[in-house]
Amino acid sequence: MCGAGGNIARGALLTLLLAPLVVVLDRLDAVGELTLFVLAGAALIPLSWLIGEATDNLARHTGPGIGGFLNATFGNAPELIIAIIAVSGGLTAIVRASLVGSIAGNLLLVLGFTLLFGQRGLIDRRSAYVSLGLVGFTTVVVLVAAAPGFHDDPERRSLAGLSVPVAILLLAVWVTVTRYALRRQWQLFKSAEPESTGWSLPAALVVLGVATIATAFVSETLVGALRAFAHTAHLSEFFVAFVIVAIIGNATEHGSAVLLARRGRVKLATEIPLASSAQIAGLVIPLVALISWGFTPLALSFRPVELAAMAVAAALPALVLRTGRTTRLSGAILLAAYSALAVASYLSGDP
Repeated sequence: MCGAGGNIARGALLTLLLAPLVVVLDRLDAVGELTLFVLAGAALIPLSWLIGEATDNLARHTGPGIGGFLNATFGNAPELIIAIIAVSGGLTAIVRASLVGSIAGNLLLVLGFTLLFGQRGLIDRRSAYVSLGLVGFTTVVVLVAAAPGFHDDPERRSLAGLSVPVAILLLAVWVTVTRYALRRQWQLFKSAEPESTGWSLPAALVVLGVATIATAFVSETLVGALRAFAHTAHLSEFFVAFVIVAIIGNATEHGSAVLLARRGRVKLATEIPLASSAQIAGLVIPLVALISWGFTPLALSFRPVELAAMAVAAALPALVLRTGRTTRLSGAILLAAYSALAVASYLSGDP
């Protein structure tokens, strides 16, 4: 317990020193946006470690499936907030690109790194296929709302209206599927041998919650400085949203998944990107679409390149994980696919 307490203290110290500093510098306009971008990116490193520690200890009380789900929920909360803020500013195209980029980033980039650099082991194949199936279902359903915008104005209000029943359907399916998945995970955890405990359950939840709140503030600062970075680097807003914003929005999940995989916690490590992508597809996307009616209605009129990215992100992991075992080759394949999608997003440019 002393070791765990020391780890908490060191992680908390790093977070307290860097994360609030970034937020204060942002509010005071004390440094340039590029400097702020670098500092905010650095602030996510200790937060990533802290969230990984909290998730690892939380999973000892709940099992890897529920632990991964809770990590995804806390990790996606800042992304939901940032997306709503962006929608309220009329940045609908950027929001769509960043949400799809998050799904592709989780299932190809994060999962790829987890498989490539983590220890070998078994995964919960049924749980993985439930998450991937939900992403695939979302891809097919949003195609209905997106197709009318392929050759016309994708922002017109009629498409936003068509997106409402689609969003409601996605939410209903997500609730049903998640209820089944969590009940199954709880039954599996109760029938398994109890693990040696580290932090208490309340301590793990509190640390995860505090780290998530800090991540939300730092991520908002980082995203706010992205336009300066994009302008300096001469990148399209679509590429920045699809790749950079998506990676930054999931930075803590990236770090915690790889950290856990290196420790041999393979089931928990793979559950994090899988659960996160399913949650973005089935919960975050429809919630943003419905909440946006209080500001600027968001049409789920994804571009063909975005729909293709979602389809690849759902199908390729299902293929490489079909044996239920992790391999380094599988990780390399997923990373290669993500690189191809990143190049495609760069070549696509802004709509």
